[in-house]
Amino acid sequence: MVGSSDPSQQITRLLRAWEQGDQSALEQLTPLVYDELRSLARRRMSREKEGHTLQATALIHEVYLRLVEFHDFHWKDRAHFFAVCARLMRRILVDCARSRNSLKRGGQNERLTLVDSAVASPEYDMQLLDLESALGKLAQIDSRKTSIVELRFFGGLTVEETAEVLQLSTDTVMRDWSLARGWLLREMDHGQSHAD
Repeated sequence: MVGSSDPSQQITRLLRAWEQGDQSALEQLTPLVYDELRSLARRRMSREKEGHTLQATALIHEVYLRLVEFHDFHWKDRAHFFAVCARLMRRILVDCARSRNSLKRGGQNERLTLVDSAVASPEYDMQLLDLESALGKLAQIDSRKTSIVELRFFGGLTVEETAEVLQLSTDTVMRDWSLARGWLLREMDHGQSHAD
């Protein structure tokens, strides 16, 4: 039976209840999505360069802190929820890199929520910031490819999961992922050659 025992439908039902202001829905939702979010964060963090020790748990907790602040937000379904979480992971990682860069350049004491559990090399921070800049340019040209990069790179989703979230075929996701990566690498190389 596909009733409320179907996890995907249960998540969607709880998201809609939360959207309507039912705070107990968020409490019920948390254990249903926590393991999946943690798995996504672990996959994302496993791709980090050596020396970057941002913990998946810290990343997920920061995502939750930001999610709780969402008001009057329309949740479509489980897939939409995980897509938003991937975007939040992107923002968190980029914000941390920007903050560390600011502090290294003599910036004022900014409150960094993840710095205690994050040790990243300056090279990694710059690469992440270059990627963020290139993604901003890609978003102006092709939002679908940008979404695929967010879900795959920042959210840690597989090709199949990305296809489900975006309601695309896996072939389309693989093709767009490959094209986006090539475009981003060229854009980042181009940006670095101007910085030298």
